Amino acid sequence: MSPETETAAPVHVLDNPVWAALNGPSGGAFAEPAPGGLAARYTADTSPFAALADPDDPRAWADLAELVGPDGPVWVTGLLTPPPGWTTVLAIEGVQFDGSAVRAEPAPEAVRLGPADVPEMLELVELTKPGPFLDRTVELGTYLGIRHGGRLVAMAGERMRPPGWSEISAVCTHPDHRGRGLAARLVRAVAAEVAARGERPFLHAAADNAGAIALYESMGFTLRRRPSFIGLRTPAAPLG
Repeated sequence: MSPETETAAPVHVLDNPVWAALNGPSGGAFAEPAPGGLAARYTADTSPFAALADPDDPRAWADLAELVGPDGPVWVTGLLTPPPGWTTVLAIEGVQFDGSAVRAEPAPEAVRLGPADVPEMLELVELTKPGPFLDRTVELGTYLGIRHGGRLVAMAGERMRPPGWSEISAVCTHPDHRGRGLAARLVRAVAAEVAARGERPFLHAAADNAGAIALYESMGFTLRRRPSFIGLRTPAAPLG
């Protein structure tokens, strides 16, 4: 094939999962598009993440800056290099796992969680630090929990939902109840919910979270990519 007829490899939806999720069937109610249509973010009470249609396009960064406003905070994920004027506040090296081969099965002891459970969910998240979870994150997908003595001690659910896929997120177990396989059972149960819709599960973890990575690999998750999670502040003055 000559250079003139070569075409770039198609971009997989998991290469830019936030953008794919916000622009997919499940994202509309939770998406705030930028004025120029080249960037978008989740509503502030569901997720701190934003995305760019093309991270290599300066116009997309300018569109995101206009959406967020001067010197505003925003999180992005992927293999990104912010342009001049943007401030990197925090960068977390991560891993992305494909869960297509994971055995999905219901957990009979799991209960569905909803808005009424959010105070308890926020308490568990604050204690275990699985990643961002806000007042309306529970609305992004199915969340399942396990209770002990009436108290929520473990949970897992769905966050980004690009077409054909669903991210398993907020996987956490109270320290007093670890070592009983609760997280694995909930991950499999959420994966069963995903599979019932004809979709495939995936998930993210911090690259230095050896315990979580070992668990996911033992369940059949396979490493797909090593994205970064980057906390940024937009330029202090409008671009251009």
